[in-house]
Amino acid sequence: MTGIDLSTPSTLPPTNGYSHVASIPPGSRLVWTSGQVPITAEGVPAAAGDWEAQTRLVMQNVGAALTAGGASWDDVFKLTIFIVDTSALPTVRAVRDEFINLERPPTSSLVQVAGLFRPDILIEIEAVAAVPTA
Repeated sequence: MTGIDLSTPSTLPPTNGYSHVASIPPGSRLVWTSGQVPITAEGVPAAAGDWEAQTRLVMQNVGAALTAGGASWDDVFKLTIFIVDTSALPTVRAVRDEFINLERPPTSSLVQVAGLFRPDILIEIEAVAAVPTA
């Protein structure tokens, strides 16, 4: 994340694995992913009800989407996470932490939803990254 300023000012509440503010330097190329779900490229879903497996596959899919856009996890400055049950948040955070830079975590939004596009899908994640152009 060369040049991206990620911070958590003391004037805002403490965080758990995310930053409050991201400033992107001029000249960066932005990469957005669509919301990724726990389904493989072959169309096979992760096990129904398995938060760890579903979150890991979603994060792998986000990583693949970032790579396709010429970015990496180190370039991510914003995650939006949609989950159907906030009681699974400790598991979601633990798996997320395997992928992000914990020293400079991206900004993040978490949204609990009534459901996703299929009843067996528990989580969807989208990312925004900034890649230096110079």
